[in-house]
Amino acid sequence: MTERVRESQVTKKPRSVRQLAVRHAMPLKIALGWLALLALWEIAGRQQWVAGGALPSPSGILGQLVVDWHDYPEHIRATVRTSLLGFLLGNLVAVLVGFLMASWRPAGRLLSGVNVTLFAMPPIALTPILIIAFDGDAPRIALAALSTYYPTMVATVLGLTRVDARLLDLVRLYGGGRWATLRWIRLRHALPTLLAGLRVAAPNAVLGSLLAEFGSGSGAGLGHYLIGSLGRGDPARLWGIGLVATAISAGFYLAILLLARGWVGRQAPAQESLGGSSGGSMSRASRLLCLAISITLPVLLWWGAVWGLERVGVSSFVLRSPPELVAELFSTMRPESLTSIVGGALAQTVPWCLAGMLVGLAFALLLAIVGTLSPVLGRVLMPLSLLTQSMPLVALTPLIVLIFGRDGATILAITISVTFFPAYVTLAQGMALVPAATLDCVRVLGGSRWREIGLVSLPWSLPYLCAAARLVAPRAFLGVMIAEWLATGTGVGNLLNVARGSLDYGLVWAVVVAAVLVSVLLYLAVTLVEHWVLKRYAMAPAP
Repeated sequence: MTERVRESQVTKKPRSVRQLAVRHAMPLKIALGWLALLALWEIAGRQQWVAGGALPSPSGILGQLVVDWHDYPEHIRATVRTSLLGFLLGNLVAVLVGFLMASWRPAGRLLSGVNVTLFAMPPIALTPILIIAFDGDAPRIALAALSTYYPTMVATVLGLTRVDARLLDLVRLYGGGRWATLRWIRLRHALPTLLAGLRVAAPNAVLGSLLAEFGSGSGAGLGHYLIGSLGRGDPARLWGIGLVATAISAGFYLAILLLARGWVGRQAPAQESLGGSSGGSMSRASRLLCLAISITLPVLLWWGAVWGLERVGVSSFVLRSPPELVAELFSTMRPESLTSIVGGALAQTVPWCLAGMLVGLAFALLLAIVGTLSPVLGRVLMPLSLLTQSMPLVALTPLIVLIFGRDGATILAITISVTFFPAYVTLAQGMALVPAATLDCVRVLGGSRWREIGLVSLPWSLPYLCAAARLVAPRAFLGVMIAEWLATGTGVGNLLNVARGSLDYGLVWAVVVAAVLVSVLLYLAVTLVEHWVLKRYAMAPAP
């Protein structure tokens, strides 16, 4: 027996040494991969391989950035100030709403319509209304706050509710009540999840501020500086502005990441069964009542917001309540009805949205498969995809226009760029969580890596693919609208710009409401498809 143990130790030692060598070689391979990408970018920029110089070399971008640096401090301060204020305001509201929903479960059902609307709403659609209603920095702060609300609210609810029930029972066993469980268990458990939600919300705040800067006419801000530089036709300057905006987004993200690492460490909380009081099962009548309230509540909030703006001095000429907008939609006073104008624009926008979403998901799935087959390449791609996520969409659009022009290729490229990152991260996570024992079964039977992917990894990752589609559906519509607004001059995005320029406030409100409705319906349609697919084909529980 002793000899067998000794032999097994001798045979295992070289394997452990080999694994240790591979582990130490991994960072070197990743660094070499990044250096190869930078070298390829430098060569492509110097030789003007992409659209006659639309993709400058990194050295050229850095040189132009140094030349223009005296212009940046004022714009950076303005963008950081409004982004930070919106980030703080939006997250404060999100945490308070999250506490309400976690403490009183029916609140989640009642507010579901508002939450889905805020998640699916394209921020660009709301920009003209905010600029009309508010002065100064208020539109930028408000849009930044709205952009950060949803991820933080979801993270707060998950952190407070998905708690190991045994820990709650332990506190109750020692006589602790509701506040004791909140203080000692739920709050401590929610902190890592909340910080993860804040990391997602941080780049959204910068995007919201930049979107408002595009239309507010303010004299300072990177969005204003980017719009002013579009007519100069200098790709290096546009890339420099985009990379500075990306650095601000990444700085917000890394600051919260370092805070999370220093405060709660690297470990995320274990997601166990829902603990605490669930509020009991609801009757059919109660569920129908909650559904009716959740549908009507967004409309009531819209009506209340218009009433409040009129009371603070905003002219009723630029505002529309729900009944007023319905009356104007079917009015015969216009040469062409608003319904036909908006419907024609949606007929141009929605097909591009669906095509871009499908291609973005397919591209993300392909990258996830490549990352699974080659872990080194996967670790090189993940930071690169994070960079594209951190770059605000409005800063990315002019750069894509320089490369692809002002036609459908630009719409498709922008839509793919904003959809593939969340889909790629979600799918990569799903493939990484495939049980090793299931993969071993395929290997024992002589299956190749491709067989493992086809027979195990893809079916297992199906819930993650559905979750990714639900996440990216509203983002795809936003991407198409921004491309139409800044590049192609077609569809809903261009119609919004035309309506604002002609001071046709009825058309502005019609476009805003139509964009929100289509985004919400797209989200709900993907959710229904997800439920059907998971019920029939899923191997793993939904994430």
